[in-house]
Amino acid sequence: MSSKSNHSVTDETSPLINGGASSALHDTLGHVHNGNGNGHISLSRGSSTMTFLFDSKNTPGLDNQNFAVRNLAYSWHITKVTLLSNYVNFLLFMVPIGIVAGKLGWNSTAVFTINFFAIIPLAAVLSFATEEISLKLGETMGGLLNATFGNAVELIVSIVALRDKQIEVVQASMLGSILSNLLLVMGMCFLFGGMIHRGESGSGTEQVFSSATAQTTCSLMTLSSASLIIPAALYAVLDQSGSKEKNQSILTLSRGTAIILLLLYVLYLVFQLRTHSNLFDAENQNASENEEPEEPTMGPVAAGAVLVVTTILVAICADYLVGSIDDLVESSGISKAFIGLILIPIVGNAAEHVTAVVVAIRDKMDLAMGVAIGSSIQIALLVTPFLVIVGWIIGSEMTLHFETFQTVAFSVSVLVVTYTVQDGKSNYLEGAMLLALYIIIALAFYATPADVMDSKFAGAH
Repeated sequence: MSSKSNHSVTDETSPLINGGASSALHDTLGHVHNGNGNGHISLSRGSSTMTFLFDSKNTPGLDNQNFAVRNLAYSWHITKVTLLSNYVNFLLFMVPIGIVAGKLGWNSTAVFTINFFAIIPLAAVLSFATEEISLKLGETMGGLLNATFGNAVELIVSIVALRDKQIEVVQASMLGSILSNLLLVMGMCFLFGGMIHRGESGSGTEQVFSSATAQTTCSLMTLSSASLIIPAALYAVLDQSGSKEKNQSILTLSRGTAIILLLLYVLYLVFQLRTHSNLFDAENQNASENEEPEEPTMGPVAAGAVLVVTTILVAICADYLVGSIDDLVESSGISKAFIGLILIPIVGNAAEHVTAVVVAIRDKMDLAMGVAIGSSIQIALLVTPFLVIVGWIIGSEMTLHFETFQTVAFSVSVLVVTYTVQDGKSNYLEGAMLLALYIIIALAFYATPADVMDSKFAGAH
């Protein structure tokens, strides 16, 4: 997601922490005795129990004089703040079940499904911990951290799949992440935001956002589209001429292109965070006019510990998820391309998608666009070329030569989105159009038999 808008978006996605519920709970439930200095926490029945469990701003025992009690209270405070950071965290109970399911070799469908739902809240926790650290680093370094870890879950899942030689899944998940952000998320933002703010019948209104920012990012998306079209075109020419070195030529082209895209992404970060940051300030201007500066709810060491633990859990669940794909494809008949294109992108972006729709409904379209287009830019210019380099290092021949239909779907999507956002205005009809295109593409991949899609991929690689 957009690194400049991440602070404001996180404030929208953490209602259980930032909202008045916790404060109101504390005020209503009465006085809490935090300690008597002897290592005991004095809790009044009912009110103190609720505060201890659900008030993320106040945890009894934090100021206790006993070291052990104070550290136990702080550990619980960090756990509570993390659990209450997002609504999807109620799914965290799936994490140990998913690990046990994978360890004991349960049915592949069960292993995939359980770990699928387990990674969704882990992605939200990962985003929350990253944001907590970035608040301590300042705007530039915080933006750089958010830009780096903005799609950490997709990166972890893809590296695991790349290690297992599941290159088709990696490519499809990268494309799916971009399409879900450009079409599904942006479409839902335009649709629901446009419905709420449509105006009176006969004199309808449109929501507005920064057209300059949208056009800049769409230009980058068009370039990333060209980086897929060129390898596909070269492969077609070499294949038609019967060249025996076509795969090596595509590999060389892909690795060179990946390096260029990574350098371009670095230049984009300098453009966004330093030299032309004023172009992106509009994303935060309206959101922050009447709001106090956001303060971190935990220290950087605690946030770092949460980040490390969550990353390890994501890697474990991703390992079991990817390991069950082959058996799932064989038993269900669904192609790997469909799993990568439609299902896996949901894992890393579900909480972020909900946030984008919420801020669009609240008429904060620059923030919503920052989530949708910003995340797409990261996938196209950072994650995908980085995976090509990782594949180069570990001996997996990941290339930018996508299957022809995938390339066409991506190019058409970028073209439609570019025309849609160029005027800096949106309405519910445009949202419905983007959603319709996403559903059509999803249906096309679902309707294609697994053996046809997989065999075409094998022939291309």
